[in-house]
Parts: sequence; C-alpha cells; structure tokens
Amino acid sequence: MDYSFPRYLLAKQSIDDRALNRTVYEALLANLPPQPLRVIEVGAGIGTMLARLLRWGLLEKADYLAVDEMQENTDFALDWFPSWAVQTGLQVDHPGENQLRLSDAKRDVRLTITQADVFDFIQTHPPKADLLIAHAFLDLLPMPDSLSLLFSLLKPGGLAWLTVNFDGLTSLEPSVDPQLDAQIEQLYHQTMDARPSGGDSRAGRHLFGYLGQAGAEILSAGSSDWVVYPVGGQYPQDETYFLQFILHFFENSLKGHPDLDPAAFANWLAERRRQVERGKLAYIAHQMDFLVRV
Repeated sequence: MDYSFPRYLLAKQSIDDRALNRTVYEALLANLPPQPLRVIEVGAGIGTMLARLLRWGLLEKADYLAVDEMQENTDFALDWFPSWAVQTGLQVDHPGENQLRLSDAKRDVRLTITQADVFDFIQTHPPKADLLIAHAFLDLLPMPDSLSLLFSLLKPGGLAWLTVNFDGLTSLEPSVDPQLDAQIEQLYHQTMDARPSGGDSRAGRHLFGYLGQAGAEILSAGSSDWVVYPVGGQYPQDETYFLQFILHFFENSLKGHPDLDPAAFANWLAERRRQVERGKLAYIAHQMDFLVRV
C-alpha cells in the first residue's frame, strides 16, 4: 500500500470535522476581534484547517500564515489548495511566491504558505497575530517550554485555538487478544513520550497546568475525540485510508520493539487490517481542545 502523509491529512478532514469540540468553537466565535484578522497556524499541514474555516464561515477578511516543516506538505498545499478553492467558488489570485488570495463577494483571505521549523520561524519575528492555531500539533512538541515560544507570535490579549491534543487513550474494537491489545496500546503511547523531538501521550490533560504556567487564560476546553466506525459495513469518504494509516503508525512505531513478540505483532496487524477491509473496525482516540487568551 502506498502511504502518503498528505493523503492521510486529506482523509482526516471528515474525522476532524466531527471531532472538533463545538463548545470550544462557539467560544472562539464569541471572542474573535473584528475582522480583518491576522492568523498564524503552526503545523499547518496541507491547509485543511483553513479550508474548514472557510467552509464553516469563520473567516471573511484575514491574512493567514500557514507554517509547516515538511516540504511534502507545503508542496502539496500549493497545488491542492487553489484547486479546492476554485471548486468551492472562490476566485484565486497569486500575488507573490507561495501566496494566494482567495476572494468572493463576501470573503477576502490572503494565504501565505511557509515551509519552516516552527521554532526557526518564531526567530524571524513575524508580525504578531490575533489568532494562533495549533491543530493536532502540541502533543508533538516539548512541553511546557514550547508554549511561551508559540505565544510570542500573538498580540497582547491574542487568542490561541489549540485543537486535537492527544490525551492517553487509544481504542480499537473488536478485540484481537485483550492482553496483547493492552500491551500494544501501552507501548504505542510510550513511543510518543520517548520521541527525541518531544511529545506527550497525555498532553490534553497536562495542558490545563501548562497553559496557566505560560500565562494563558483558558476560555473554553472540551474533548475532541476521533471516532471512526463503519456504517453498513462501509467507512465514509476516505476514512478507510485513514485507518490503514493509523495502523501504519503502529507498525512504524513498534516494529522491532524489544518488549513485543514480532510474530504476535505481525499477526495482530494483519488481523486489524482485515477488520478494516471488512468494515468491522472501530477506532477511538481521546483528545482535548482549548481556547485561551494570552
């Protein structure tokens, strides 16, 4: 199977749409300053969050700076996003390199796509933002030190919408072997905590304390669980690919792990993949959303 990270991000859109906490999102709407807005999204991937905010009607007038470290993501975004925008009825102009202007009768959003490590980007001292977005990203960073650096991107009193922060629960049903299932889940979470670049398998709950330490006021918080399940034996949209990619994450993270029997793990992966192919697997990941004022 061909594993493409940009396609995984595309496949994840419908799952994130369901997962994002509506109470936190309504708090974001209620607390946004008048537009035009300056928005910075870190770990922006291929631009699916901006596409969502345009679909949901949150942005009308904005300068949107999307930052991602992976060249594969930014290259894909520069190709995919204009095509998506045209299909949704937006006019697309190219005012400069890696820049798009998206407009119609009501909206005028200027997008700049930047390929950079987020901490290197912060050192360039970009203009301060009204809103910082970090989607499915903070649990990959060293905490709590990263927060004060990220918040330096904001104007005084600026908002940060911090979404889909993993919080220590992965569930795959039905069970293959309860003891083996539990061992694999535990070891998988441990790999998140052991990443040299940082990471926290319980980032969601820990953010309650970390955000206060970083001088942020929590305006709203709530769960944003991924819940993927078949309906009538079929997964909606491209969610079959999403599930196969999740199993790919498991394989890459745990292959050769000294505490895991290789044959048992290979059999477990094969059975989980068969469950996906048959439309039998349900997947849950517990996560948290936050809206804060800095």
